[in-house]
Amino acid sequence: MEKGKLFTSMELDTATDHFNENRILGQGGQGTVYKGMLIDGTIIAVKKSKVIDIGQVEQFVNEIIVLSKINHRNVVKLLGFCLESEVPLLVYEFIPNGTLYQYLHDPNREFPISWEMRLRIANEVAGALSYLHSAATIPVYHRDVKSSNILLDENYRAKVSDFGASRSITIDQTHLTTMVQGTIGYLDPEYYQTSQFTDKSDVYSFGIVLVELLTREKPISQLRAEEDRNLASYFIILMEENRLFDILDKEVLDHGENEEIIAVSNLVKRCLALHGRYRPTMKEVAMELERFQSLRNPTIVQQNEEEIDCIRTGSICVTTTIPMLMQLEAGVELTSMEKDQSLLLPR
Repeated sequence: MEKGKLFTSMELDTATDHFNENRILGQGGQGTVYKGMLIDGTIIAVKKSKVIDIGQVEQFVNEIIVLSKINHRNVVKLLGFCLESEVPLLVYEFIPNGTLYQYLHDPNREFPISWEMRLRIANEVAGALSYLHSAATIPVYHRDVKSSNILLDENYRAKVSDFGASRSITIDQTHLTTMVQGTIGYLDPEYYQTSQFTDKSDVYSFGIVLVELLTREKPISQLRAEEDRNLASYFIILMEENRLFDILDKEVLDHGENEEIIAVSNLVKRCLALHGRYRPTMKEVAMELERFQSLRNPTIVQQNEEEIDCIRTGSICVTTTIPMLMQLEAGVELTSMEKDQSLLLPR
């Protein structure tokens, strides 16, 4: 792995104060993440596997392989790893502001998440997933898209993380046939039924994240009535009954334009289609969210014209700006969006 550094166990033990419990940033199915500081003052995050298990080791190795091929501003960077310790250790850049899940659902978090910020975060995550699916050197399915795997940096910019379950695919592959795994509430129902994971399965999971941003509701909640505990189905039912605005978060209602909210909600509805063939691709989702954000804040267009999306083919780098891609397809999509909006305007 050319891009990563091989750390010693002593180096990481010192950096994390012997993996002190006070340094724990988070815990998940794959391991515990600790905050650390290297001798040169660099702040890092160290993921340590919970148990010595061949499955866990394979996930760690898989994450190294996947992240070594990815370079995107909205994907967390893997700095290196350590293989001489009892369990494998992965070292990442430190992302200081926790997870999107915490900001949306932790009652102790009082930091307000503005509608504009939510739209930007959605746009950034969609851009990262679009890159993974169609612009990375080798296409990647994330396979665990959820708000707790979206980190927020010092400027509250999104960083997609946790690639232990991710898989690289060949260009001509359309799906992966695997044992069903994922997080309840985010799991693509088609994948659950067929064991075939496609790029549209990531789209479904991202659709749930969009609903969280719109409603500040959890994907599965015991606080809702039994028939409404699954957020995806509850959201779709409310849309079909023209009661969309009953579930939206107050911040969204107070600061979002009705037409804009309805357009994003219609995008959600398409992402959550039960059959993958009816869902948009992540590239289409990213372009649509980019347009929403640009319409709200015209300066975004100028900023994005300066940022390029590199699509690498061997050693050749072809650069295209997102706005150019948007302009090519804007006519058709805008007409489609307007048709969708007219169906759900409040009566």
